[in-house]
Amino acid sequence: MSPEDQKIILTKRNDKISFKNFNLWYGEKLALKKINLDIKNNILTAIMGPSGCGKSSLLRSINRINDLIPSCRTTGELLIDGENVYGKDVDVYDLRHRIGMVFQKPNPFPKSIHENVAYGPRIHGTADKVDLDAIVEKSLRGAALWDEVKDRLMDNAYSLSGGQQQRLCIARALSIEPEILLMDEPCSALDPIATSKIEALMRQLKESYTVVLVTHNLQQAARVSDMTAFMYVGELIEFGNTRGIFEAPKNELTENYITGKFG
Repeated sequence: MSPEDQKIILTKRNDKISFKNFNLWYGEKLALKKINLDIKNNILTAIMGPSGCGKSSLLRSINRINDLIPSCRTTGELLIDGENVYGKDVDVYDLRHRIGMVFQKPNPFPKSIHENVAYGPRIHGTADKVDLDAIVEKSLRGAALWDEVKDRLMDNAYSLSGGQQQRLCIARALSIEPEILLMDEPCSALDPIATSKIEALMRQLKESYTVVLVTHNLQQAARVSDMTAFMYVGELIEFGNTRGIFEAPKNELTENYITGKFG
């Protein structure tokens, strides 16, 4: 498929997430500056840039985890399906139910494999054991982990390898049936083999979810994403089709970052 054909397909998809003149401060520090960005439904969008450029701040704005920082404040709009998630009437609990998140390092609960996945549905009201077992299996299959753990579901999650633990965390995120999956450098603590498995999984997940990936790994962004955004010092410098960004960047800063002149 040519870049032009891919661009036509991507532009036909509906916008799932839209930043409109979005600013974010930590105290007096302006961390995100007038972000305007439309993320399409059911594709994988990568956010890349040097350390401290605002990648994670942007990602964590989507599910409002930044709200947990007392000094954080925002202006502008962040829309999901056309609704401003920073509106006064928004139920943050319900918002986070619609958005799964996977962090930089695997962070399973000190519980069984089964309980790690069942925990989210249980606190959201699913109590029936048969239903929970079905959710656990579906989620582990969705995270490409079921065949490796189906005979040891009661084992402690810490008995899994690092890559398996990260896939378990992905299964845990999928268990609440989110619409959006946020991934904050999910492979940075993993070896190349585990990273390859997670990347293959990400390609599958975008068929069912809107996936937003923060990565410091340029090769990973090029391998797995459909669209790529480049950020620098809190600003969105360039956004477009991944192949176009890497082969013919329009901004000199983007080109310098991709070619390793800084970062």
